[in-house]
Amino acid sequence: MTKHIFVTGGVVSSLGKGLTSASIGMLLERRGLRVRMQKLDPYINVDPGTMSPYQHGEVYVLDDGSETDLDLGHYERFTHSPLTRDSNYTTGQIYLSVIEKERRGEFLGKTVQVIPHITNEIKHVIQKLAAPDVDVVITEIGGTVGDIESQPFLEAIRQFSLDTDKSNCLYIHLTLVPYLKAAGELKTKPTQHSVGQLRQIGIQPDILICRCERPISREDREKIALFCNVPIEAVIEERDKDFSIYEVPLSLVENRLDQLIVDRLDLASTEPELDDWRELLHRLRAPRHEITIGVVGKYAEHFDAYKSIYEALDHAGMHHRTAVRIARIHSEAIEREGAARLLTGIDGLLVPGGFGERGIEGKVEAIRFAREKQIPFLGICLGMQCAAIEFARNVIGLEDAHSTEFSKDTRHPVICLLDEQKEITDKGGTMRLGAQPALLAEGSIAERAYGTRHISERHRHRYEFNNSYRRQFAAHGMQVSGTSPDGMLVEIIELPEHPFFVAVQYHPEFKSKPTAAHPLFAALVEAAVQRHLGRTDRERNATPEPSPTVTDEH
Repeated sequence: MTKHIFVTGGVVSSLGKGLTSASIGMLLERRGLRVRMQKLDPYINVDPGTMSPYQHGEVYVLDDGSETDLDLGHYERFTHSPLTRDSNYTTGQIYLSVIEKERRGEFLGKTVQVIPHITNEIKHVIQKLAAPDVDVVITEIGGTVGDIESQPFLEAIRQFSLDTDKSNCLYIHLTLVPYLKAAGELKTKPTQHSVGQLRQIGIQPDILICRCERPISREDREKIALFCNVPIEAVIEERDKDFSIYEVPLSLVENRLDQLIVDRLDLASTEPELDDWRELLHRLRAPRHEITIGVVGKYAEHFDAYKSIYEALDHAGMHHRTAVRIARIHSEAIEREGAARLLTGIDGLLVPGGFGERGIEGKVEAIRFAREKQIPFLGICLGMQCAAIEFARNVIGLEDAHSTEFSKDTRHPVICLLDEQKEITDKGGTMRLGAQPALLAEGSIAERAYGTRHISERHRHRYEFNNSYRRQFAAHGMQVSGTSPDGMLVEIIELPEHPFFVAVQYHPEFKSKPTAAHPLFAALVEAAVQRHLGRTDRERNATPEPSPTVTDEH
C-alpha cells in the first residue's frame, strides 16, 4: 500500500517547506523508493498563471501545460518524480470541482458544505497519486498552521489517516526556532505554539523539522520534544545554509531524517547513495573560474520571479566548475542610465521572459549592447522577442519594429499574436503551454549545444515571431535555427558570427537539474568563461573595466 507523508509549516511563511519536501523526496528515491510529489495551495486562484510575480514568484510550467507553484521546480530539480496537473491543486480548483459537481446534481439535493464535500475532494486529489507502483506520496500543504485558508486542507489530512490507516501516514511539521540576539538564546515557544495549534486540529506531528540560525542544544531539543509530544530523535535541526540550497539533503541525512521516515513507515530500503551529490557541492566550493552573468528583467528586485533561471545558471556553473556571480539588473534602470554604465564588465547576458510593456526598451538596449560588444547572450521567451525587435530596428533598419503586444499599430510587427490566440478572451490557462517538439537546423549553435536536432521544451506565450520577416532577418545574418516540426513557428534565432547569441521562444530553465545542466545554459556559461579568460589575458597590463552595477547578488 502506498504510504503518505504530509508536510506542514508553522510560525512564519517562507521556511522552506518546498525545498525540504523535495529533499525528503530525493533521499527516499536514493534509498530505492518510488516517490510522487504534490503541493496543495490555499489561495482561491484556480492556478498561479494569472498572478503577478510580485505576489507569487515565477509560474512553473509542466510538460502537460499545467501552470503551477514554483515549489514544483524544487521537486523536479531534486527528484525524478513525474509531475502532472495532479501534482498541484489550489483552493480555487477544489471549490470549482465541487461546484461543478453540485451543478450536475451529483450530491442529490444535499447541502454542500466544507465538511464533508470540500474535505472529501481534497482527500480525493491526494489519493490520485497513490498507485501500485508508488511507494510514497509526499504532499506539502501551503501556508502556515493558523491560516484560515489552510483549515480545510489540514482537516482533510487529519481525516486521511483515519480513512487509510494511521500506520500508512506520517506528519512532518516544519517550524521556526528563532534566535533572539538581545536574550542571547534560541526560543522554542513559537514551535510549541505552532504544534499546539496543529494538535488542536487533531494532528499530532510525528517529526518536527526546526529551522534555525544556530545549533539547537540538547536541552532545547528535550524541551521541544516534551512540550510537543514527540521523541527527542524526531526533533530534527535544519540550520540555515549560507553556501547552497543543495546542502539541505546532506544536512537531513546527517540528522538521520531519512532513516527515521523509513522506520516509522516500515519501508524496506537501502542506504542512500549520495556521492554524486557530494561531488556537486565540491565543484561549487572549489571552482576553477568565476564569471558574472547579467540578468536583465523587469522583476530584478524580486528573487523568486526568476527562481528557475538562477538555479539553471548555478547548474551550468557546477557543470563547468565555475562560480557564476549573478548581476540582477532592472531593465528600467537601463532605460534611465544606459546599458554601457550598467553592463560593462559582465561576461554574459541573459534576458528572461515576462509580460507587459514596462522595461521593454531597457531589455532591447541591453541586447543591443551584448550583440555589438560580442558578449555571450541567451534570450528566453520575451527575451527572444526583444532580440528580434532589436535586430529589426538596429540591423535591418526597421526603426519602429515592435511587438503587437505593446504597439498594436506598429508598421513592422516582427512579433505578433499566435493565430490560435486571436479568438481567446479568457486569461487563465489559455496560452501556448507545456511541452512542444522542435526541429533544430543542422550545424547551428543550438544543435551543437543540444547534440541532437530533435528536442522538446516547455512553452508559455501568446506571441510569436512573424514569419513575414524571416527572409529579411536571414539576409542580414540572423538565422532561424529552430522551428516547430512543420516549420511554421519560430522557436530559436541565433547569430552564427557571434561568440554566442541564441534566443529561444520556450523556457529551457524548467528542464535544468543540478545533476544535468540544461545544454543552453551550459553553452552560455562556457562562452562566458571563454570571454572572461580572453578579456583577462588582454587586460592583464591594462586598466580594468569597472564592475557592473548590481541590484543584488545570488
